[in-house]
Amino acid sequence: MADHKQSFFARWFYSTNHKDIGTLYLLFALMMFFIGGAMAMVIRAELFQPGLQLVSPEFFNQMTTTHALVMIFGAVMPAFVGLANWMIPLQIGAPDMALPRMNNWSFWIMPFAFTLLLTPLILQLLFGIGSGGPAGGWTLYPPLSLQSGTSTAFTIFAIHLMGVSSIMGAINIIATVLNMRAPGIDLLKMPIFVWTWLITAFLLIAVMPVLAGSVTMLLTDKFFGTSFFNAAGGGDPVMYQHIFWFFGHPEVYIMILPAFGIVSEIIPTFARKPLFGYQAMVYATASIAFLSFIVWAHHMFTVGMPLGGELYFMYATMLIAIPTGVKVFNWVTTLWRGSISFETPMLFALGFVIMFTIGGFSGLMLAIVPADFQYHDTYFVVAHFHYVLVTGAIFAIMAGAYYWLPKWTGHMYNETLGKWHFWLSTIFVNLLFFPQHFLGLAGMQRRVPDYNPAFADFNMWSSIGGFGFGLAQLLFVYIVWSSIRGGVKAEARVWPSALGLEWTVPSPAPHHTFEKPPVIKDGDLAHGDITH
Repeated sequence: MADHKQSFFARWFYSTNHKDIGTLYLLFALMMFFIGGAMAMVIRAELFQPGLQLVSPEFFNQMTTTHALVMIFGAVMPAFVGLANWMIPLQIGAPDMALPRMNNWSFWIMPFAFTLLLTPLILQLLFGIGSGGPAGGWTLYPPLSLQSGTSTAFTIFAIHLMGVSSIMGAINIIATVLNMRAPGIDLLKMPIFVWTWLITAFLLIAVMPVLAGSVTMLLTDKFFGTSFFNAAGGGDPVMYQHIFWFFGHPEVYIMILPAFGIVSEIIPTFARKPLFGYQAMVYATASIAFLSFIVWAHHMFTVGMPLGGELYFMYATMLIAIPTGVKVFNWVTTLWRGSISFETPMLFALGFVIMFTIGGFSGLMLAIVPADFQYHDTYFVVAHFHYVLVTGAIFAIMAGAYYWLPKWTGHMYNETLGKWHFWLSTIFVNLLFFPQHFLGLAGMQRRVPDYNPAFADFNMWSSIGGFGFGLAQLLFVYIVWSSIRGGVKAEARVWPSALGLEWTVPSPAPHHTFEKPPVIKDGDLAHGDITH
């Protein structure tokens, strides 16, 4: 191999290597995490005190909308795709992804998509041109989303590009997992992380075109005089909500299933015993994915659906709690009587289990129709989805990053700083989002720049939590950077009790691995033995 002759440019721009592309995805996600985080800081600074304080209401709405789009499509999803790119070939003994050239393309679409998304905002901020970014909420409900200026077109084309990138990434993962497993790794012997990503990839392929359709109809409504969602022309604005949430609900599971996979790899490693109920975990993941398609209208309980519809969506939503409960039960049972140690990946994984469960329970509260009439469009909803997305998805990404970082860089990270990062993040994230449950129950609406002084104290605490959590993430960047630069040399099996093929290759993982399919020995499989 003539790898050593590659220039920096050739390596990083033209790369078809799954590890390099995984790294690019992860760095991109980290950058977007901070851009989205900066927007959240604007939101929390404005809400620190009642009254209009720092920014105009229009700009505040642009911040809430763009923050969500950047965090969902720019931070959480690319981070999971980065982890998939890096780890899936290593975990199934494949030399690379099945479609390496497409892999390069699916990454390089992303920077262009986000440049498109952020252009109207930047033009307004820097040059005073145009009306700024999208401001109708990330769900882009008409008629509101159609009332902004040119940002609508930019946002929609950006979403098209992100969708194309996601679909290509998903096709690649399915092709890799189904065709490139080393001999001896049957489907039911794969790591749970690979399983969760396989199922997630099918979800992506199913729903991304639906999102593309709904936003394209928005586009033609605005620029070409169609009336899909315009009541004056015979359209229906509620139809948009149905189409959007048919994408939107599976999307939230796209953002959590890979997190389940990561946590299912980490807990057995640090509990020093096999994952309890491996097959049940696989079936539960598949059940969650199936159910995610039939619950979408629980986001719409207050739009005036018929009672039968309300009841159906209420019961269907509650059903999802069963396979999710199975997963939580299995994680807890894996811990039961284990010889547990509390390294940073494990702390984030345990934090995930506890706080994700809190988010799950507040979701069940929202699923109850009469209760939802009180909760809908308040900060209670904001608290719910941030518990599942921040302390759920992002904590799992952090856990995965610490777990595999030594494998990527070849150096151990600083464990003391890692623990500091975990505890600061946990304390501040709960100070940030827990009070929002009470704000919501008391009736504070979401997406508002100003509020009743009665909510002042809780908002102040929430904002302090927000600033603390934001600052704590700078520590993470320092930890990653110092691990790349050097530190204690990492072993091949970084964590003595870790199982799985990725721990059979040296740390740092060589540029090319498994050029000959590995021979599977006892202890190489992440779950179970080679005989069953």
